[in-house]
Amino acid sequence: MANFKGHALPGSCFLLLGLCWSVMYPLRHCWRRHQPKGRQKLPLFFNRIDLIEGALMIFFAFVGIMAEQFVPDGPHAHLYNRETQSWVKLMNWQHSTMYLFFSIAGVVKVLTMSSLPVPLGLDRLALSLAFFIEGLLFYFHVHMRPPLDTHIHSMLFMPVFGGAAITLLEVFMRDNVILELLRTSMTILQGSWFFQIGFVLYPLNGVQWDLQAHDNTMFITMCFCWHLAVALLIVAINYCIGWCCVQRCSGRGSDIEIMMRKTSSSQKALLQESDEE
Repeated sequence: MANFKGHALPGSCFLLLGLCWSVMYPLRHCWRRHQPKGRQKLPLFFNRIDLIEGALMIFFAFVGIMAEQFVPDGPHAHLYNRETQSWVKLMNWQHSTMYLFFSIAGVVKVLTMSSLPVPLGLDRLALSLAFFIEGLLFYFHVHMRPPLDTHIHSMLFMPVFGGAAITLLEVFMRDNVILELLRTSMTILQGSWFFQIGFVLYPLNGVQWDLQAHDNTMFITMCFCWHLAVALLIVAINYCIGWCCVQRCSGRGSDIEIMMRKTSSSQKALLQESDEE
């Protein structure tokens, strides 16, 4: 959709997905670090979160496809108009194609968490492919446009193709927290930048940007760096919060374990005394 809502929708999806990852991955990593070497198996709680993640990806993608296709000025599932001999709303079709591949990634994620013999790493491969398709579509999305319009869309290539490369590495380096947090940062950056594109091209206050001015291009480049800094800061803060939560929970768990040991030892002592009597 060539309006603010058309950019806010994918922005919201990527932001929510990235924020979920920024909480889940630090918790998982910190939990593993606080466990003994013999207890590295994750609790069922984390598996359920992975399943919910896949279901949310499918839901977001379905909502995105429906919104792109069946808005009042959408193509309504018509790709080609034979009367005018022209394509129908190809921009909406491109966005729908992007959502389609993320829905495939969500389905693969759900299948990976099921009892089916799905190869390990296939979920990461499907997600990497979805990011790559997104970047490919946007690369041919901005030709013959004003300079600022082209520039602000081209800035998306960095987090999109960066996310695709990072996720592809995760196929071979599973559960690498550095790669997971990098992918999380790139996803949050995508989400916030979609909103930035909407605010620049379709300003809510009605004041239009000069799409030809070089100063605006310089400001947008600087603004992109600020978005990246905020994304990294969010991931860092959530990592610290996750570490503190796991630290506190593990401390309580160790206290309970010590109390249980003391109780069992005192019971043994009482039994020994009764036997002696």
